[in-house]
Amino acid sequence: MVIAGSDIMETPDEVARHLSELRYVADESLATAIFLAIQLGKPLLIEGPPGVGKTEAAKAMAGALGRDLIRLQCYEGIDASQALYEWNYQRQLLALRQAGDAEVDLYDDRFLIARPLLQVLRSPESCVLLVDEIDRSDHEFEALLLEFLADFQISIPERGTIRAVSRPLVLLTSNRTRELAEALRRRCVYHWIDYPDAGREAQIIMLRSGHVARTTAAAVAAAVRDIRARPLAKPPGIAEAVDWANAATILEKGGSPWPIALRRAVGLLIKDEEDLATIEPELEAILEGTLS
Repeated sequence: MVIAGSDIMETPDEVARHLSELRYVADESLATAIFLAIQLGKPLLIEGPPGVGKTEAAKAMAGALGRDLIRLQCYEGIDASQALYEWNYQRQLLALRQAGDAEVDLYDDRFLIARPLLQVLRSPESCVLLVDEIDRSDHEFEALLLEFLADFQISIPERGTIRAVSRPLVLLTSNRTRELAEALRRRCVYHWIDYPDAGREAQIIMLRSGHVARTTAAAVAAAVRDIRARPLAKPPGIAEAVDWANAATILEKGGSPWPIALRRAVGLLIKDEEDLATIEPELEAILEGTLS
C-alpha cells in the first residue's frame, strides 16, 4: 500500500529537495531509501552512530509529507503498556464509587490511555511513526513491535481488535548497541548513516545555523572531522558541531579572536570529562589547522 501524500515526491531527487527545504541534507542513498520506503509502504530502518541525524530524518519526513509525527522512544525495560495502551485503573475505581448501584462500562474510551502505537492506529490520516532507538529495547519488545508492523493492528481483550484507519509510514532508528532480529531487518528498507564528510557537514551547519559564515562552517567541519578521528567515548554529533559553530561565532563577534573562540566554546562540542582530557593535548594543533 502506498503512503498517502507520496505523490508529492515522485523521485529520490524530489525527496532530497523537499528535505532540504526543511533544512535536512540527505545524500542520494538516503533520499533513495526514503523514497522506496514511501512508495513501497515498508518500514525504514536507519542505523548509525549517535548524532548523525537519524531522528531528524523522521521529523523532516513528516514535515515533507505534511503528516503528524508520533514518536515511540525506546528504552531498557519498555513493554506493551508504555507502547500500546493501558487502562486508567484509578479513574475506573473512582467511576465505580461515584456510580453506586448503577452499571459502569469500565472499558469505555474514557478509561483507555492510548500510547504511541494505539495513537497511530487511531489517527484518521496517515502519519509518520518514529520508533526511536529500537536497539535499547529487549528482544521481547522487538517481537511485539514486529507483530504490530505485520498487520498494523492490536487486540485489546476487553475491546477486540483495533486496526489502523490509515497505514502509517514507519521509521525505526538504531545506534546498533545490539543486533536486531533478522525478522525485523527483512521487513524493512535498510540504510546506514555515518558521519558526513567535511563538505557536507559544513553545508548542514550553514543550513541549521543561519548566521555562521561559510568560512567558519568549513573550519568547524574540518576540526570536528579531526576530533572524531580520536579515540573518544562520545564523539560529537552533527547537532554539537552546529552548536559549536554558533557559539564560536557569538564569541568572535564579542571580541574573541579565531581560533580562541573555538577553544572557549569547546564545551558545546565535547561533553564528557574523559574525552576533554583526551583531546586537550591535541586541541591547539587541530584548531590552528582551521586557520590554514
